[in-house]
Formats: sequence, C-alpha cells, structure tokens
Amino acid sequence: MRTSAKSNTFAYTFPAIRGLQAGREYYVSMCPLRLLPRLFQFDDEELQPELRAQRTLNKSRVPEIARYIVENKRDYTFSAITASVDGDVSFQPVGDDADTSFRVGTLTVPMEARFIINDGQHRRAAIEQALQTAPELGDETIAVVFFIDRGLHRCQQMFADLNRHAVKPSASLGILYDHRNAAAKVAKHLSLTSPVFKNLVETERSTLSARSRRLFTLSALHYATLDLLPEPILEDFPHASQRSQEYWETVCEQIPEWTYVREAKMTAGEVRKDFIHCHAIVLQALGRAGRCLYEQHPKEVRKRLQRLRKVDWSRSNAQVWEGRAMVGGSMSKSGLNVTLTTNEIKRVLGLTLTPDEQVAEDAWMASRAPAKKSTKR
Repeated sequence: MRTSAKSNTFAYTFPAIRGLQAGREYYVSMCPLRLLPRLFQFDDEELQPELRAQRTLNKSRVPEIARYIVENKRDYTFSAITASVDGDVSFQPVGDDADTSFRVGTLTVPMEARFIINDGQHRRAAIEQALQTAPELGDETIAVVFFIDRGLHRCQQMFADLNRHAVKPSASLGILYDHRNAAAKVAKHLSLTSPVFKNLVETERSTLSARSRRLFTLSALHYATLDLLPEPILEDFPHASQRSQEYWETVCEQIPEWTYVREAKMTAGEVRKDFIHCHAIVLQALGRAGRCLYEQHPKEVRKRLQRLRKVDWSRSNAQVWEGRAMVGGSMSKSGLNVTLTTNEIKRVLGLTLTPDEQVAEDAWMASRAPAKKSTKR
C-alpha cells in the first residue's frame, strides 16, 4: 500500500504482468492470502440475480474447501482468481520493452476501487475460513487475474464466459488422480491387481457405453469400497486391500457372469444389458451389505456369501428389482434405491436391517401392497 501522488489517495500496488486479450488490457499478479478477505467482497446476496455479477455463495461448499487447505498445507493447489476492478487503475511498466502487449511492471489500484470476483468466490471464502485455523498461511500467495470493470453488463458476461466451457472431470478420473483419498487408493489397487477387476474397470469415465469392454467403473468401485470398509481399516492400506480382495473374490465366485466376461464367453455389454449386478448401485449395495456381514457374522462371511448364487440378478426379474435397483426399468442410483437394494441383499444373507433401512423397507412394502377397495354399507 502507498499514497498516490497524482490523486493524493492511498492505493494498493501489485507487481504485475500486463497482457492483451480481446483488444483489452488485463493484469496478472500474486496476492497474499491474508489480503483476499479485505480486497474481495461479495455482491449483496439480497439483490435479484439480474442485478448481481456473481452467483449466490453456496456456504455448504466452503468448509470442505477450507479443510482441504488446512489438511494439505504443504501440497494444496489453487487455480487463479479472476476479478474485475472498478476504479481508475494505472500500470507502470519496467524498462523499455518493445512488445507493448506484454510487460512486467506495477499495477496501482486506488483503495476506494471495488473488486468483484468473476471466478473463485468459493476459494476466497474458504481461504478466509482456513486462515482462522492456520494464520501462518497468510503470507502465501494466489494468482489473481485483474480485468478492468466495464460495468455490470460486462461483469455478468465475463462470469457467463468463464463458466461456459467449464467441464467437471468425471468421478472416475478424479478418483484415478487422487493420491490422498484412502478409498481411492484401495479402489485403484483393486482395479490393477484383483483377478475380479483387472482389465475390467473403466478409469476415465463414470458411465459405460453399450459397446464398452469394461464391466465396472472406477467410481463405482470407489463408492463400494467406502461402504465396505470401516474407517480404521480403510486407513490401513495393507489390511484394507486384503479384506477387499478376499471379499470381492468370494462375491465373484457367486456371480458367474463376471467370470464369463473375463473368459470371453460373454461381452461386458451383454452382461450390463441383461443383469444388474455389475452396475454402480448394486456394487455399492454389495459393499454396504459386506460391511454388515463382517460386523454381524465375521466367521461366516464365505458361507453366507454363497447364498448370492441363488439370486436372480436379471433385469427381467422386475418383481424383485423394480423399485429397488430400477425405476421404470432403468437403473437408479438414488440414495433410497441403494438402501432398498442393500435391504434385499441383506435379506438373502440373513442380516439385520438398521432402523433407517427398516423404515425404507416398510415404506416400499406399503407402496406395493394392493389398494383396498372401499365398500358401501
């Protein structure tokens, strides 16, 4: 911060690089994390959307991002924040570089100028929250791209343009590249080493086409692993890997179609078309039932899992699976459907339902009961 001789007002000064985009100048600088809450304020969320240049802050997302920063202080990663500056800024280049479209220098912004975040408001809010727990991060920096404010219309258009082509990576790809998450590590290990899953897991996409030669997705295996293993075991990689291998190999023995695909007796597309047992909802339900099995009957795991061989997993078995794993003949991944599918697997394995599972089961049974005809007296 310094005093501007020209206007005799206080101003922020940023070492910056000036660039040119769409015929307009913009600036890239580094901002200390401790200054973010002071510099960047949010629009009044009580204003109607058409009068704001930002989306409403989703406060439920902020704690998770803040926790990510604090728990990974040595290797967290953030992309740049994009902001518009509503004020009389000036840029003083260093030297006499002939290329006027690209220069290093100093960006001066009056303190009364207003900063509007076009992209990164959740990062900014999370950083502010993280600094309360870890103030030592205050001197670290984040890249900021400054555009000169051209009014509300331009700011809204920038927000639309910045988010127009933003595509979130698939859940499977995010899991593949995640080296911190314990369940992700186990799922990736299974996909590479398990005779059940090796060469049959799609690691880049979270949906499978009819012609795909993969039988499972990495995201489905990941969520099944989360439901199968309690936290203490999940954090113990050797133990988690061993239990997962043993469990899924035993399950595979009871579902011959999984082996048929590996032996090229059936295609993955045929199995996915005619059966439900390789879909994400059933894999997750098998994981959830497996955890209960280890808790209730740890010495009878293999024996009880053999009962799965008698299950009719075909899509045509609508009497059992419609309303549980399927809705209108299509697979459903809602939380309620996962619970109802788990309930059926638990029934086969002779396991006790939790109170919440019993409530869901009672409601499902009531919905299937034939309506009683009213009688006139």
